[in-house]
Amino acid sequence: MARILIMDDDNLIRRMLRQVLEQEGHEIVEARDGTEGINLNRKLHCDLIITDIIMPEKEGIETIGELRREFPDIKIIAMSGGGRIGPDAYLKMAKDFGAMRTIVKPIGKDELLKATKELLESGAGE
Repeated sequence: MARILIMDDDNLIRRMLRQVLEQEGHEIVEARDGTEGINLNRKLHCDLIITDIIMPEKEGIETIGELRREFPDIKIIAMSGGGRIGPDAYLKMAKDFGAMRTIVKPIGKDELLKATKELLESGAGE
């Protein structure tokens, strides 16, 4: 199956996503923020990245932009539960910076699996 990198500063979110995706046979790599995630992707060349937007060190919008520049064909799902401006505004920015799918937290299992499957089955980039 695929190697998927999950970037989120919330351990519980990472654990939940890992469990759901490992049950589907995927290999999961985890990072607590964008800096750690980008460094891991440089080493491991993941098939898909799922990133939160609000994170310490390097937040999701900046991370998506950097990933898109360095790995133009990388498949990215952005997720957000909101913040000062609410999840819709953050996720719209994520799309503008190169996320291919967006998901509002809390994430449902079916929604996660559908988005993951669609991106992994699609060609490089969109």
